[in-house]
Amino acid sequence: MSAELRITLAGAERVVAAGTTAGEALEADGRTVIAALVNGEPRDLAHPLSDGDAVEPVEVSSEIGRSIVRHSTAHVMAQAVQELFPEAKLGIGPPVDNGFYYDFDVAQAFNPDDLKRIEKRMREIVKQGQLFSRRPVSDDEARAELAAEPYKLELIGLKGGADQEESVEVGAGQLTIYDNLDPKSGELRWKDLCRGPHVPSTRSIPAFKLMRSGGAYWRGSEKNPQLQRIYGTAWESRDKQDEYLKLLEEAEKRDHRKLGAELDLFSFPPELGSGLPIFHPKGGIIRKEMEDYMRRRQAEAGYEFVNTPHITKSSLFETSGHLPWYADDMFPAFELEGTEYRVKPMNCPMHNLIFRARGRSYRELPLRLCEFGSVYRYEKSGVVHGLTRVRGMTQDDAHIYTTREQMADEIKSLLRFVLSVLRDFGLNDFYLELSTRDDSEKFIGDPAEWQEATDALRQVATESGLELVDDPGGAAFYGPKISVQARDAIGRTWQLSTIQLDLNQPKRFGLEYQAADGSRQTPVMIHRALFGSVERFLGVLTEHYAGAFPPWLAPVQVVGIPIAEAHVPYLHDVAKRLRASGVRIEVDAADDRMQKKIRNAQKAKVPFMLLAGDDDIANGAVSFRYRSGEQKNGVPIEDAIAEIVSAVERRIQV
Repeated sequence: MSAELRITLAGAERVVAAGTTAGEALEADGRTVIAALVNGEPRDLAHPLSDGDAVEPVEVSSEIGRSIVRHSTAHVMAQAVQELFPEAKLGIGPPVDNGFYYDFDVAQAFNPDDLKRIEKRMREIVKQGQLFSRRPVSDDEARAELAAEPYKLELIGLKGGADQEESVEVGAGQLTIYDNLDPKSGELRWKDLCRGPHVPSTRSIPAFKLMRSGGAYWRGSEKNPQLQRIYGTAWESRDKQDEYLKLLEEAEKRDHRKLGAELDLFSFPPELGSGLPIFHPKGGIIRKEMEDYMRRRQAEAGYEFVNTPHITKSSLFETSGHLPWYADDMFPAFELEGTEYRVKPMNCPMHNLIFRARGRSYRELPLRLCEFGSVYRYEKSGVVHGLTRVRGMTQDDAHIYTTREQMADEIKSLLRFVLSVLRDFGLNDFYLELSTRDDSEKFIGDPAEWQEATDALRQVATESGLELVDDPGGAAFYGPKISVQARDAIGRTWQLSTIQLDLNQPKRFGLEYQAADGSRQTPVMIHRALFGSVERFLGVLTEHYAGAFPPWLAPVQVVGIPIAEAHVPYLHDVAKRLRASGVRIEVDAADDRMQKKIRNAQKAKVPFMLLAGDDDIANGAVSFRYRSGEQKNGVPIEDAIAEIVSAVERRIQV
């Protein structure tokens, strides 16, 4: 065996002694650099190098580094739980966005005091500097060592077929166990089945905090036992963690469910069932404004409005290809007159029937069909969340049928249209995500046609000048898509509009048009959802604006506030003139003091307040007060009306 190894270290060739580890080659301190990429794969710093290896540092502040820190912290949490609750059985503990979780089978649900005890014990373990030590084991050895852990034994049996979160435990290939060792004696403190990698020691975990606990079904199935899941967060520094916790605090203030109740916009009556919201009059005004705006913009862009029923024969979704792939996301079928029916989860198959209803010519293309169509999807109860994840929704759906030659120009025009609409709603910070097929079996159709569609989307996305992020395997079963990812006022990213190219459904439905040369051709189908759903988009806007909607969307745009009862008739006259200009105004004629009326209007996040007293009446004016608290006195009524109408028409925030 050679005494030397030739490696590539951070792009430069190096010669190191045989037996050198990745950490030694990188001269890693275990604080800034906590792991290594060896030939592109994340490895522990203790990983021994081989001749020809390419080694790169993994910094704690990188995306991979954070993930490793979070997964290591999940191990520390599980160790603390089993020390405090010896009967606890281990589920899985993967890193997730901004943190980690671990599932446990325990007799009683964890309470807040339990979490405090667990976090305290975790800090003691971190302070001890226990070492993470990787150890390969055979399947039989793993079963013997983990005989008391039924969920780990189940994962061993699933090796190679586990989902992404379970793959942190077993994945494919050889199993490994990570031992947590006492740094002085080397004595085993705890162990877990895990692929790794991990930080070198618990002291390499800079900052963490436990957030909450809740129930979670084992492997996400309601047929399995319900475990207790503890969520936590971990970061590369306390400062970064503090930033995140402040963001969470701000996000909590903006929670659309809370604001929806406070502003009397919508509610979720338990009598209706999970994920089925109802909209109150004020929420209905916002929805109407959103839909009216979209109807006008789509009419201007050459869309034609259609309507389709809420239920259909199940066979329609067999023709479209949805049923084999989406059956679990559909509400159960029901029988009517000997035929199986379903409530529709999507509109596209019905739009295909509209296209097919008569002969089509190339002169009609692009044919743009749009609908505010109500659809219903059986989301699992654990993922239903306010308006952003519902079971009943209204999609601003469009399906565009084009020739192959028109496809690229139509996508380009469509992306410009989508971005201009989002900007009118006050969203301006975007990037694009391109979802494509991978080698799995969940996709249908000719790979060559998939590549053609993917290339067309990629070209348009690249020419847009926006950042483009690849999402391999994220496409729908019938075709690739571009999704617009928008950042809100506090920097969170939301997937909003989607543009999907479909070369498969037109064939399945036998869609044809007569080309200029008289031949029969199959159109290209473009699926476009701009809001995604009206409900979800309204939830996003509520949080983006923290409930303080711009005047054009605000349910009440103006409140008239009299200084005394004698001034009420004057404000009613002002209100009449504003209503004639299409402005939504209320006059607060209650018996409350003026200051309380101002506070009520501010709490309701009304954009404008018009105050009136003796001097205002004498001068034909009002005192103009903004949501910010700024006030202008003695503003002539005509000027006040002009300013309000202008703000509404220009769709600006005030």
